[in-house]
Amino acid sequence: MRKFCLNPKTPSFSLHRNTSSSISSSSSTTIPSIRKATAHVEAAESLILKWNSETSDYAKLTSLFYNDKNEAIQYIDCVNNLQKAMHSLLKHDPSSPKLIKAKKLMEIAMNRLQKEFYQILSMNRAYLDSESVSVRSSSTSLCSYEEDGIQEEDDFGEAENCISEVERVSSDAVDDLRIIADSMVSNGYGKECVKIYTTVRKSIVDEGIYKLNVEERSFSKLNKMDWEVLEMKINSWLEALKISVRTLFAGERILCDRIFAASRSVGEACFAEISRDGATLLLRFPEFVVKTKKSKPEKIFRLLDMYTAITVLSPDIELIFSFNSTSGIKSQAYDSQNRLMESIRNILSEFEYTILKDSSKLVANFGGVHSLTKRTMQYLTSLADYSNVLSEIFLDVLPSSKSLLSESYLYSPELSQNSTENVTGFSVQMMWLIQVLLCKIDVKSKQCKNVSLSYLFLANNLRHIVEKVRSSYLQYILGDDWLLKHIAKVKQFMENYERVAWGEVFSSLPENPKAALSVAEAREVFMKFNLELEKAYRKQSPFVVPESKFCDETKASLARKIVPIYRELYDRHYIMAGNVREMMEYVKFIPEDVHNYLMNLFCGVRA
Repeated sequence: MRKFCLNPKTPSFSLHRNTSSSISSSSSTTIPSIRKATAHVEAAESLILKWNSETSDYAKLTSLFYNDKNEAIQYIDCVNNLQKAMHSLLKHDPSSPKLIKAKKLMEIAMNRLQKEFYQILSMNRAYLDSESVSVRSSSTSLCSYEEDGIQEEDDFGEAENCISEVERVSSDAVDDLRIIADSMVSNGYGKECVKIYTTVRKSIVDEGIYKLNVEERSFSKLNKMDWEVLEMKINSWLEALKISVRTLFAGERILCDRIFAASRSVGEACFAEISRDGATLLLRFPEFVVKTKKSKPEKIFRLLDMYTAITVLSPDIELIFSFNSTSGIKSQAYDSQNRLMESIRNILSEFEYTILKDSSKLVANFGGVHSLTKRTMQYLTSLADYSNVLSEIFLDVLPSSKSLLSESYLYSPELSQNSTENVTGFSVQMMWLIQVLLCKIDVKSKQCKNVSLSYLFLANNLRHIVEKVRSSYLQYILGDDWLLKHIAKVKQFMENYERVAWGEVFSSLPENPKAALSVAEAREVFMKFNLELEKAYRKQSPFVVPESKFCDETKASLARKIVPIYRELYDRHYIMAGNVREMMEYVKFIPEDVHNYLMNLFCGVRA
């Protein structure tokens, strides 16, 4: 136990142990004082000896405070009067037989009070927790209400009687302990009082911490755990932290403040000794987790949960551990919080480099959404759920240098001062990570076997990103301006795709389908259209547009550009053609055929 100095309430503290000073006074003022002191000694002797467990079997088996509360109060008064008598006798004659007798009686009394103090603490373990009593009271009422709807009066009366009994026992025990503690401290037995109190209450706190599955673990043991096992430990710790701070330690602080209300320094010493080991063990756990080699990007979510838990409980920790002697516990909480913050930042930085260094090839060269895009957006949308805490973590943190990005990046959202001055550091961080992803997707588009597929690939991936943003909390983080810019870029990619993939089909149709054509001219137009449509269809039919709505929009866009013009051309030529049979030699498709061709596009595997 930490050494500390206890200041006595009265000068009689100097009697323990070694009293050597002698004080002289006139006989006229001393005689009445000596008579009164002698009377106090005689009055205390019979009651103190009655409860001397060294000489009385009755005293060995019976508790003074449980046997008769009035007699217990009388006992405390006798002890306090005995202290005053010793002070008076000391002034008159330090070697007085009465003083020696009083000192022996005081020692017997203190031994008795130590025993009573220990018994009351031990026998009331279940009741001496103010926080638990209040929780038990509210939960009893809530459970009764939920089970029965409207509680009957008899049930309420029974529940209230039960709660009242618990509160009465708790209050009586605290009152008794406070009376004993005041007497022991004022008579110079503070250290003995603290030793008994901390021994009993620390065992309760340590047991509570253990039952919450918080136990001493070496870093090497944690580092060898599989991530799934460690994640279970983290989830257990999250629950343990809340219960420990708001119930266990809060209750112990309340108890110390009530029992040692007359001596703040003693109460502080007790609470520090009781809580130090358990609280430090609990709050040090995040540091060990941070140091483990489990570097999966998903680790960040459990770290965020731990950071959030400490942040939410910080006001409670600040209030409960407000003593100077418990400042180390607060420091441990802040150290763990800072380590978590640093680790979260590092993981996101590493995630950026993971995107940049991704070397996976296009598994199926059909223009679909790349696995890197799916993984990254799933990760970022999950992070968005922690936007409040991440905004705090990334306050004043700037994204990495843009020099890492390829100069050929075609659609970089401008992260200028104008576009970021009203957003948080976390918003900029999210914009930056998506920009890094888009840059990487642009590089991967070069792996496509032709230009039209490259544009479709870019459009599909950007569309996936936009939809993930629009359907998650990212839309509030990035803002409407960001969304509008990237929706426009999707449209631009699709226009480029249509131009490259279907441009020859478009150009094969006359600008004015209503214009009169000779049979020879019509034959040439229809045959060229047949050729270009079949060629484009063969090349584009293996390609995919995974998102169903986007797929429908893409096919509808092509149909609007081709089918109406072709229908007008077909209908006019059908009317003007003299020989339908001859017409069928070069008119291969009726308008419905063209429409069906286009509607069958992009139906490949969409995974």
